[in-house]
Amino acid sequence: MTWTTWVTLMGLVGLTALALLSAGPAAARTAPSALPVVTARLARAAVVLGVLAVPAVLTDLAHGASKSGGYDYSAAWDSLYDGSNAGRLSGLEVTLALAAAVLVAPLAARPLAAGRSRKWLLGAGLAAGAVALGTTKFPTKAPQDWGRTSFDTLMWMLHLQGGGVWFGGLAGLLLLAAPGAIPPAERRAFWSMAVRRFSVTAMACVAAITLSGLFLYWEHVDGPTQLVTTMYGRVLGVKILIFGGLLLLGMFNQFWLHPRIDALRDDGDQRPLVTVLLRRFPLVVAVEVVLGLALLFVAPFLHGSARNQAYQAKVAEQSAAPIPAKKLPKLAAKEVDASTWVWGTAETVAVVALMGGAYRFSGRLARSRAAAAVTPSPLPN
Repeated sequence: MTWTTWVTLMGLVGLTALALLSAGPAAARTAPSALPVVTARLARAAVVLGVLAVPAVLTDLAHGASKSGGYDYSAAWDSLYDGSNAGRLSGLEVTLALAAAVLVAPLAARPLAAGRSRKWLLGAGLAAGAVALGTTKFPTKAPQDWGRTSFDTLMWMLHLQGGGVWFGGLAGLLLLAAPGAIPPAERRAFWSMAVRRFSVTAMACVAAITLSGLFLYWEHVDGPTQLVTTMYGRVLGVKILIFGGLLLLGMFNQFWLHPRIDALRDDGDQRPLVTVLLRRFPLVVAVEVVLGLALLFVAPFLHGSARNQAYQAKVAEQSAAPIPAKKLPKLAAKEVDASTWVWGTAETVAVVALMGGAYRFSGRLARSRAAAAVTPSPLPN
């Protein structure tokens, strides 16, 4: 149920962001006649996910409220806005997911999809969906240390929002790659700009996920050995492997596929390379979407922390009598000192520089291949 909730909310955020930031502007500049179709196709999918998020959240709450292991929907409904912080957050999650679907719904009609209200409705829908997704990790109790809790929450927001925009955007690109969205005559120009714009967003998302993931690793894991000696570490290890696969596919797209698609815009002939690239692109994106769904499936199994699990295992081994799991002691949260800020700042600068440099390098590759495509071959002697 947690996986379903995250898939629907993150998909809602990603599809709306793609329509607002990448695919919509690309269609408006390169294929104006396709803008209604592009916007309507993404809006319809976003509306479906926004509506499905409501029963997904309620089912998750119903399972947690049931004392018999079943589903108590009456208790789940009563828990919304029940006066507690958890109830308010659950109520906001349901309300804002439905509000995002309602805001984007008018754009599902093609006559309205290219109107003046397109950006405003997409922006409002994106804001509502992002807050709905964020409520899954907002603190439910008043924190004792506001600074630490605020920073933890910020890291989770970077993790969730970055993943939502990236994975949902990939799913949206796959939808647009299906027949009927872009006229054949404008397809090359559209994909060149849409992919390039999405690359900027995707690389920013990867940077956000990487930096927040490094902080969460520091917070919950004491050394690489705990990746294999604790349940939390093993689940995290699987998540890291899947994320690594996504990064490899992203590198393939960024440094091989995308520059060649860019070069097609300036190439006037219809070489077989055009068909090969436009067919391979949806296949690679489909694999990325599957890996993203697998990553979200693994994530809900991350409970507790590797630090506490390793510590509790040692305490249990040294105890003469069995200790109930609920009574096992827990380690205090790691203390932040000057070295933590130094390493964190260095990691941030390194990741941002790497992503920025990679984007500039891939842009140079695209321009060089475009120039090669339009340069006439020398005549034979």
